[in-house]
Amino acid sequence: MKRISITFLASILMYGCGASKALITAEKTPILVSLDLVNVANDKVKVEINPGAFTADEVSFFIPKTVPGTYSEDNYGKYIEGFKAFDYNDKELTVSKSDDNTWNISNGKTLDKITYWVNDTFDSEQEQEEAVFSPSGTNILKDENFVLNLHGFIGYFANLKEVPYTISVAKPNELLATTSLNKKVIEDVALNQDVFTASRYFEVIDNPIFYAKSNSETFQINDIAVTLSVYSPNGVYTAATLKDRMEKMMAAQKTFMGDIDGTKQYSILLYLSQMGAEDAGGFGALEHHTSTVVVLPEAMPQDRLEQAMVDVVSHEFFHIVTPLNVHSKEVQYFDFNNPKMSQHLWMYEGTTEYFANLFQIQQGLIDEAEFYKRIMGKIGNSKAYDDAMSFTEMSKNVLEEPYKENYANVYEKGALINMAIDIQLREWSNGEKGVLWLMKELSKKYGDMTPFEDEALIDEIIAMTYPELREFFDAHVIGDTPIDYNVYFGKVGLASGETEQPCGRFFLDQEVPFIDADASNNDAIYVRNGITLSSFLLDMGAQGGDIIKSINGTPITLEGIGPVLQQSFVWPPETDITMVVMRGDDELTLKGKAGNPVVVVEKIFSLEHVTDEQQELRKAWMKN
Repeated sequence: MKRISITFLASILMYGCGASKALITAEKTPILVSLDLVNVANDKVKVEINPGAFTADEVSFFIPKTVPGTYSEDNYGKYIEGFKAFDYNDKELTVSKSDDNTWNISNGKTLDKITYWVNDTFDSEQEQEEAVFSPSGTNILKDENFVLNLHGFIGYFANLKEVPYTISVAKPNELLATTSLNKKVIEDVALNQDVFTASRYFEVIDNPIFYAKSNSETFQINDIAVTLSVYSPNGVYTAATLKDRMEKMMAAQKTFMGDIDGTKQYSILLYLSQMGAEDAGGFGALEHHTSTVVVLPEAMPQDRLEQAMVDVVSHEFFHIVTPLNVHSKEVQYFDFNNPKMSQHLWMYEGTTEYFANLFQIQQGLIDEAEFYKRIMGKIGNSKAYDDAMSFTEMSKNVLEEPYKENYANVYEKGALINMAIDIQLREWSNGEKGVLWLMKELSKKYGDMTPFEDEALIDEIIAMTYPELREFFDAHVIGDTPIDYNVYFGKVGLASGETEQPCGRFFLDQEVPFIDADASNNDAIYVRNGITLSSFLLDMGAQGGDIIKSINGTPITLEGIGPVLQQSFVWPPETDITMVVMRGDDELTLKGKAGNPVVVVEKIFSLEHVTDEQQELRKAWMKN
């Protein structure tokens, strides 16, 4: 049995021999990568990359500027230190840099290997104005945890992105790997290493590896094997405690998707942050074709953590529909250092986010009231962005301003675009066809290995569905006309409008506070901007941005606000309130009664007279 591992190691050693490499060009041999997670130095990991022989005098090596799913330029090369290139005699070659992510190696024909050290991104998040989003970042915590989003550790040589990779990882004894990468069997356990293979560079960066102490569970969803791996630094959560909710949720997703199959295995990699100065602070998830990296606070109560997992993991899992099975050439042949973005974020992210909510009402995980609340939340959130911006134009230029600042609208208006299309398709097809049907048809036509032409997709959709749908795309997706959502609500016997609902608190609506502390201004307490205020604050004459100096004579500070808030819980409606605020340079005294605070909200409600056709269409839309 030992002979298998020796033969394998011998093959690796042969690639390090100059005579052998001279016979095997870089285009015809796997790129050998080694990561050392044992000898971590100053919170850095050493990487060695050993390609085949080059025939060019100058060789360029790249670490990605951006990766699929992030829609941001993160420049992962900034986290690389001590880059060195060696010839076959172990002598250093001259290396120069073109930018943060590109190294140029002279005398490329003699290049044997390169080495460098990698810093993690979690440690520096608090120091950077535009930090790497944690789920797409990296973590190096010696003997405890390694989040290996491999685009932060492994790069590629010019013109060699389609060459296979073999990745050897030296690891601590007690840490186990969770990943969807293909893993070789190493018979000699004394080697204490894992070896993974990838058919091309995209497969490398599309399969993160999560190293942690044993804390994982595997369950079967039809023919998909799902592994949930959890890193909880204080032992608050285990995979076993979260498994049941994840299993129920993913089973419901699979029922919703029906015969759409994008993978036979799926990995959920959950990192729970302590939220310290050198820990992850960007919460959410990053999708991959067969896995997702999730980062959430460890301090979250279990019910909220589980709901957050349902919302973010369901979104990421639906990405096996798009872009896994349906995507453009821009996605299939993604350029990590000079990307050309697709114009169809309304589908890649919008359809996925829509499904992540629709399946929950269809499969009985939430009720209609919750579903309506989520839809109205997306309508409200979408108004914070440019509602008159072409969605296709924004998508194509998402790495640039002013489009970049509107990116997050793909999760709000992107989902609403799909909702409108879904309702419209169901009306025209007597309830039989919707967006899920459309995605199934597109999946049959294309699949994971056949990309579509970016400019042709909408024409293809029109041809598959109804000519009348072009008007919607021309006006609201390609064009810049805002959507009147009540047109589509009306088709299913619904409408949206303003209504008053009790706040329950004078300075808080449910979990949404009307006031906050300004860390840049000595923790001054101020009235929040950009939200609908309670009737109490509006009747007092308060405005967003007002700094509260005192309430009924009590000075308001970060330390002193607590007792005042406690007192406000029992204020009778007739209580006289005097509030002194600073509005710009002016000090104002505001007076009024406590009253019974309410807040005006937008809600979806059923029309007074609903026809049978509207009821049937609503049932087809939400219950399928």
